[in-house]
Order: sequence, then structure tokens, then C-alpha cells
Amino acid sequence: MSRRSEPDETGPSQKILTAAYRCISARGYANVSLRDIADEAGVVLSQLNYYYRNKEGLFIEVLRILSRNYMKEIRMGMKNGTTAKEKISCLLSYFQDMLQNRPEIFKLLFDMTSMSLWKASFNDQLRDMFSDLSSVIETEISNVPPSEANVDGYSPKVLARRVVSALFGTAMQAVLDPDEKNVRASLSALQISFE
Repeated sequence: MSRRSEPDETGPSQKILTAAYRCISARGYANVSLRDIADEAGVVLSQLNYYYRNKEGLFIEVLRILSRNYMKEIRMGMKNGTTAKEKISCLLSYFQDMLQNRPEIFKLLFDMTSMSLWKASFNDQLRDMFSDLSSVIETEISNVPPSEANVDGYSPKVLARRVVSALFGTAMQAVLDPDEKNVRASLSALQISFE
């Protein structure tokens, strides 16, 4: 599974995206200015406006790329399982790894969640990301032969939404209290749904 979620650093546009990702995930959307991003990218401020029009446009593009890479990693990881239980186990391992090694991704997503309450463009992007994630999980669970699914009569769509809710709820707890080891371990409890 690829460990890379940041855009490649080639050309001014990609340097800006990478700098925006770093700045926003480290300090939050509200605490980062376009000047901060330009300085981090080593470009002049006008280049940000040229490529992305404004801070909101830049942030949405960062989230699009992050979401696309994230979905790709999840699809690849879930393909390693053959039963619903194994596929969910692969997904849980992926999330545990992210919480341990890349918590900034969750901080960025939670920042966007907050912003999506007030800005339609953020709301659209976040809604699409959660819908895509649920669809990936649903598709992977649906690809399992019914005899191996063992999902207690729940539809793959319902299970996918349940898994997404539990994953992000647990991730929120882990980000808020990174020293609490039981929060990460609680992801394993999701496995019970598939036993």
C-alpha cells in the first residue's frame, strides 16, 4: 500500500499544494495565510492566486488530492482480503497505521468537517469523500460471496456507513487524546460485526 498522501513536488502548482497540505495539517485552515503557504512553497503570493484563485480553492484542491489518494490506498488494502471479515480487518489495519503514523490527515479532515458546516463548497467536498469511502467499503463487501460475508443480514451499504462512522469517531478520539492507547485498540472491536 502506498504511504504517500501528499502531492508530488514538481512544478509550482504541486509545490503550492504540498506546502498548503503541510501548513494546514500542522496549524489548521484558520491559522494559515496564503503568505504562509507561498513562503513554505518558495513561490510568490501571486502564483497562489494564479493557480487556485483563493485560499478556499486551494484548500479544496488539497482535499481532492488527499481524498483521491486515500481512496486508492483503501481500495488496494481491502483487496488483500477475501472475506468480509478479512477486508474489514485490512481496513482497520490501515486506519490504525494512519492514526499512528499520519495523524495530520485526520486533523485536516476534522478541520474540513468544521468548515463544511458553514461553507457549501467544503460541505460538497466532504460529503463526496464520505460517500466515496462508504461506496468503496460497500463494493468490497459486496464482492464477497454471500456464504463468506457473514454480515448478519445487514446490507453492505448499511455496514459500510456503520464502519465509516466508527472509524472516524474513533479517529477523532485518538486525535484529541493521542496518549490514550485504548482508543486505537477500539478499532479492533469493529471486527466483532463480521464474526
